[in-house]
Amino acid sequence: MSSLVKEDLAKRLFGPRRLRLQEFIEVEGSGGGRCYLCAAVTKSEEVEICMVKHFRVDREEKYEVVEKWFLKDLEMIDGKEADTDNPYFDMHFHKVYSLEAYSCASKYTFARTLNKLNEMYLKKDLKIVNFDDTYLNDDSIWSSNNRDCLVLMRICFYASNLLCLSLCPLS
Repeated sequence: MSSLVKEDLAKRLFGPRRLRLQEFIEVEGSGGGRCYLCAAVTKSEEVEICMVKHFRVDREEKYEVVEKWFLKDLEMIDGKEADTDNPYFDMHFHKVYSLEAYSCASKYTFARTLNKLNEMYLKKDLKIVNFDDTYLNDDSIWSSNNRDCLVLMRICFYASNLLCLSLCPLS
């Protein structure tokens, strides 16, 4: 499902604006509508972060950019609490924007994407705080191409270890 939304966003909104959509996550929007937080790269290799509102008009999908920032202006991403499973995070630009992702995994996906884009295009000191480094780094054993499964994969690993341990005889 998310690949279809990404393809639709890329075709209808980012393609005409000559941007390459790198990643998007669903975030809680005001007014109960669907909103997406997107990261895209311009032809001049600037990284744009934008909030996109999704709505339907006469059975047609519509997207509207309601807020736009640049990665070069991002001072910090605050994951709120690294040791709890929460979807809340703040992005610090000239103002602090508090967001709620669809899931904790998608929050980490977006932070990883911004970190990677920063390394590729800006190489600036981007502060990413209150995130578990194990899930944030691409070189981690837990990283995968399907980043939404990251947390689930670790839970399954621990569960299988517990199962093996519980089946082992004590003597």
